[in-house]
Amino acid sequence: MSRFPLSRTKILITAGVAIATAGTLTVTLVSGDPEPVRAAPVAATQTIALQSSGDLRKDLDAILADPALKGARVGVVVRSYGDGKLLYARGGGTPLIPASNQKLATTAAAFGILGPGHTFRTSVMTRAARRGATLRGDLVLKGTGDPTLQAKDYDRLAAQLRAKGVRKVTGRLLADDSWFDARRWPQGWDPTDAPFAYAAQVSALTVSPDADFNAGSIAVEVSPRAAGTPVAVRTVPATGHVKIVNRATTGAPGSASTISVLRKSGANVIEVTGSQPAGGGTRTSLASVHEPTLYAADVFRRALRARGIAVTGKTVRGAAPKGSRTLASRKSIPLAKLAVPYMKLSNNNIAEILVKSIGRKKSGKGTWAAGLPAVRRYVSTLGVKTSQLTFADGSGLGRGNRQTADQLVNLLRGVRTKPWFRAYYNSLPIAGKPEPWVGGTLRTRMVGTAAEGNAHAKTGTLTGATALSGYVKSPDGVPVVYSILFNAYPGSITAVRGVQDKIVVRLAGGSSPQRLTVQSHPSQRVPELECSWIGTC
Repeated sequence: MSRFPLSRTKILITAGVAIATAGTLTVTLVSGDPEPVRAAPVAATQTIALQSSGDLRKDLDAILADPALKGARVGVVVRSYGDGKLLYARGGGTPLIPASNQKLATTAAAFGILGPGHTFRTSVMTRAARRGATLRGDLVLKGTGDPTLQAKDYDRLAAQLRAKGVRKVTGRLLADDSWFDARRWPQGWDPTDAPFAYAAQVSALTVSPDADFNAGSIAVEVSPRAAGTPVAVRTVPATGHVKIVNRATTGAPGSASTISVLRKSGANVIEVTGSQPAGGGTRTSLASVHEPTLYAADVFRRALRARGIAVTGKTVRGAAPKGSRTLASRKSIPLAKLAVPYMKLSNNNIAEILVKSIGRKKSGKGTWAAGLPAVRRYVSTLGVKTSQLTFADGSGLGRGNRQTADQLVNLLRGVRTKPWFRAYYNSLPIAGKPEPWVGGTLRTRMVGTAAEGNAHAKTGTLTGATALSGYVKSPDGVPVVYSILFNAYPGSITAVRGVQDKIVVRLAGGSSPQRLTVQSHPSQRVPELECSWIGTC
């Protein structure tokens, strides 16, 4: 799926590299995939196979000497999975922008506080009296943050209502998003990102255009007609909440596709420009939607109409009156399953929904002000020293977040003891696996190396900041935990990701730096954002 052109932000960080010495190369032997640790680390240890394949410290130093990192701020820490022995460290205590590695903390807190079985419920309610097939009053659509709702799910809610004999509502359709507050963005997000799906607005009542759960966005499908005529444009889902301005034309067969789909900030006007070649097929782009609550309500209202249920009043935002009864409801998949597309594809909207849900669970307030401190407190119970960290949002899209490689490794080791660790581990992208819900943002990286199918890690990319933190096994099957953070690097994102990949491949027992080659993206300049946000993976 192609996405539209991306906003590019700039970052200025004072360059500098802090260095810490590496510790003894020993590790507790753990066979197979990482599992929750049920008891204290086993005393017996063996020398890790990393050492027999060469000097780890020397090899990682050589990899980090890449010109793409000259003058960059670097944080790299590697520890054994079992006993936590330090295998390598450089700049491990330096607070750096983690990009989407921020989601590692958010997800751990969500599993720990909400629970892996947490679901979101959407309800159709009323306090109106019923006379035959008519509800004499308002109908309420109430949400609790479900990011998995698609048009088909709103249709099923409408079908439940029809099955109960309702054919007419004399009042209004109330869109109740009061489970969260009315703030749509965390503080500090770049306003130039607003039109794009990866920065969709957060609401307790929303709709996704696809099965990847890009909540708060809409898909715009552009299809060619005869050369020289306007293209055909439709939205998924169909909605009157968004206006399409079509200025695009159909180009000659074989010509380049130059289609651009862009929403105007602060409005629901999406302009389609450029050209799509005749016979070139349909091109689909995602755009964020302004005020997703009313977008969801419009999709539901259309579903009601299609099911033969008329609502005579207007659609407005409003809370369900006390004493309202439930007429229809829908429950989402549990968090343990939702975490797969969320983490594999680095979904920012879901991360922020989880933060607000945590705030609601802990203090009765679905706000970032309530949720972020709760995330901080929870990860501190996992051995994370939060005094060194800054939590500005749950997703890492904001540039105000700060993490250290030390504490990300502590977090990844701390979750090992939890009964939900398997679900957490399985949510991480897997290197070189082509399926989107398996490889995710690592599906095109480390292909054909010792890390393929082995490295499970969370990626993170913003302009001037990239991260990769997770787990990988040596040739003996012994897992290690690592975090690699780079800020303010002079090289291209392709080159810098290549450095990250070389480190992980080396940890997996791959070739020494002199002989290692890593598959990467094409040589053209790649936007410095997560590949899943721009449709390149």
